[in-house]
Amino acid sequence: MNRRFLFSVAIAFFLAIPAVAQRPSSGPPAQHGQPTPHGQSTPRANQGHVPAPPMKRDNPHAKPDFERNSRGHVNQTPHVNNDRWYGHDRPMDKRFRQDRPFEHGRFEHFGPEYRYRIERFDRDRHRFWFGGGFYFEVPVWDWPLCEDWCWDCGDDFVVYEDPDHIGWYLLYNIHTGMYVHVTYLGS
Repeated sequence: MNRRFLFSVAIAFFLAIPAVAQRPSSGPPAQHGQPTPHGQSTPRANQGHVPAPPMKRDNPHAKPDFERNSRGHVNQTPHVNNDRWYGHDRPMDKRFRQDRPFEHGRFEHFGPEYRYRIERFDRDRHRFWFGGGFYFEVPVWDWPLCEDWCWDCGDDFVVYEDPDHIGWYLLYNIHTGMYVHVTYLGS
């Protein structure tokens, strides 16, 4: 009788392994034009959620807002914390002036409901591609902020339209909380 019982328990155990092993996965990366599926990786920055888009500043000469902690330390890097966008360059910064904004078209699937993973990356030219062949370029002045990001690790990124610099987008890393300016180069 012990053998039959042990055999039954062993069979039940082996049949249960696949059911137990099926835990929620991080899911496939969001495809172009589709909202992020539930179950993707949870953001580590900004208190665990993707922020709302940044607000347009009324003053064209507004200085970047820097985060100050209780000990007096000032964080000047472009990042988001508690849904507040810090370190965003002045609206009238000459580096962001473009002769032909949106020269390669507009990237239309931006905002917190769309997450993307980098499918291809060219470190030398500071360019990256999302699924569907949509690609962007990080300007040389923002490159030092993101050159150490794990571009090919499957991290999720969110693209926002830059409200202060026409023709530019902001690429937000949901795990570091940092963002950089990018230009859309088409598909």
